[in-house]
Amino acid sequence: MKALRSLLNNKKFSSPTVLDDKTVFYVFKKVIKEDFGNIGIEKFVPDYFAKGILFIKPESSAWAAELWMNKKRIIRKINEEIGEDALSDIKAKQ
Repeated sequence: MKALRSLLNNKKFSSPTVLDDKTVFYVFKKVIKEDFGNIGIEKFVPDYFAKGILFIKPESSAWAAELWMNKKRIIRKINEEIGEDALSDIKAKQ
C-alpha cells in the first residue's frame, strides 16, 4: 500500500490538494493507533477539521491532558503522513 504522501505528490494534480475531514480523520486515527493502540482510537474521537485545526472530543479531562502533552508530535506525524503542513493545531472539545 502506498503512503498517502506519495499519492498527494503525484504530478497529475493540477491544483493544490484540498483536504477534507475524512482524510484528516483517517490519518489522525492511524497516528493515534501507532502511538496509543486501539485504546487511543476509542478515547480520542475526531469531531471536525477547519482552517488547519483538528478538533477532538477526548473521553475525559485526563485524555485531553494526554492529547495536549503529545500534541506537537502528533501534528508532526500527521503532516509527514499527508506530505504537507496541512495541520497547524489540535484542540480538545469537552
